[in-house]
Amino acid sequence: MVGAALVVVPVFLQAPWVRLHPSSATLFTAVIMAAGLLLELRGPDRYRGFGPLLVGFSGSWLAGCLFWGWCRLHPLWHLPIEAFALPLALAGLSGRWRSASHFYLASLLGTACTDGAIALTGVMPLWPQVLGAPVHEAPALLHRAAVQVLEPASLALVLGMAVALTLLARRFRRLGTGGRLAAATLLTTLAVDGLFLIAALLSPQLSGLI
Repeated sequence: MVGAALVVVPVFLQAPWVRLHPSSATLFTAVIMAAGLLLELRGPDRYRGFGPLLVGFSGSWLAGCLFWGWCRLHPLWHLPIEAFALPLALAGLSGRWRSASHFYLASLLGTACTDGAIALTGVMPLWPQVLGAPVHEAPALLHRAAVQVLEPASLALVLGMAVALTLLARRFRRLGTGGRLAAATLLTTLAVDGLFLIAALLSPQLSGLI
């Protein structure tokens, strides 16, 4: 449940904050990480487990701020920036910060699948056009990109990836607490992507991307 909430938070809080003031949003990473460290090291027993989650979330938050604040017109940079903490996350899988690793790695996997779907459906070239267009033109471009996803071949690809991720999430759920966290993160990413597509089709100006 907490992992799912941490996937949703960037959509409603981070995205508008980064658009308005990317520097302060980026600096807020230190607050998230400090809160996670304090909870894990000195927090009450019932809340201590949330500490590593916040530490993992701080990595995703920082990457999101860096990309959407300064590099958002370069979609090919998205995944490399999001993956900046991959070595640390892999190293943390066997230690006390494994919850942080599980959340970060599941978020990264969700991002990789989303970006992969965008590229394979041919929507990637429209990304910088949408984000770089004047406000009055961006909704039409975003709607065009969403309609392109609904073409039979593209829709089949997207649905196939969604089914594969859902099956993977079901498998993760059998692997204990960390697996359930990863599953919740993946499924929430799918839900957010679906809501974004619906918004881009029906009301692009409310999608959160422009």
